[in-house]
Amino acid sequence: MKNKTLLFFILLFISFNAWSHPFNKKISENELQSLQNGEILIRNIDYKKNICLKADFSPLTKKLIDIFDSLSPKYLAEVIQIRPYQGNEDLPAKLSELLFNVPDYAGIPYWSERNERYYDLYSSAVIKESQTQDNFTSIRADLEMLPFGTVDELIEVTVEENAVLYNSVNLNKLTYLNKFDCVSPKKMRMCILLFRDDDNWILYGIGGVNAPRIPFFTERIETSFINRIKTFCNFIFSKI
Repeated sequence: MKNKTLLFFILLFISFNAWSHPFNKKISENELQSLQNGEILIRNIDYKKNICLKADFSPLTKKLIDIFDSLSPKYLAEVIQIRPYQGNEDLPAKLSELLFNVPDYAGIPYWSERNERYYDLYSSAVIKESQTQDNFTSIRADLEMLPFGTVDELIEVTVEENAVLYNSVNLNKLTYLNKFDCVSPKKMRMCILLFRDDDNWILYGIGGVNAPRIPFFTERIETSFINRIKTFCNFIFSKI
């Protein structure tokens, strides 16, 4: 009986470690269990040192981590979900189609904790130009996002057979309620990475902002940005 029990835990340990391969020690056992249960996991992690994705898992995970190493964000959040590969073989096609359809970003419901009501995450979303070469697409878009005004957004999407990388960055300065500048150009980034890990798809979203921590406004700015990052990633995950 003892030998059977020991064998069970050995097999469970091997299975658990193989399954959790894309993640590092920053993620807890409880968080991994939530992912195994199919839940969407949201992590407020503040700084890049708390990112739970292994950079060396694949070329695209390394590219994503390099993006946030360069950003050095002061506000940062991750959104993660695991899907079985079987029955979801077309997930890359579904995800890329959704991400390319930028005008549909307008109207995504966003819950304001401060005002306790729903707003539009983006009140409008207009593509200004789009170019595709092989598996890479570049899109320039104007996204109207209160209270920060119009975001001149560069969106880059790489589509591979078993992976999709979405990378967006602001190209203009963002101002909070027309009162003060809070984000410089190329200081707000959001990525969504879909990749296969054996019998699973890993959906990994991350967004961060390199913005100053201003007395009396830090919490409000953090809530505004981080909740918008969570909202966008959660919306995309729920639509595929």
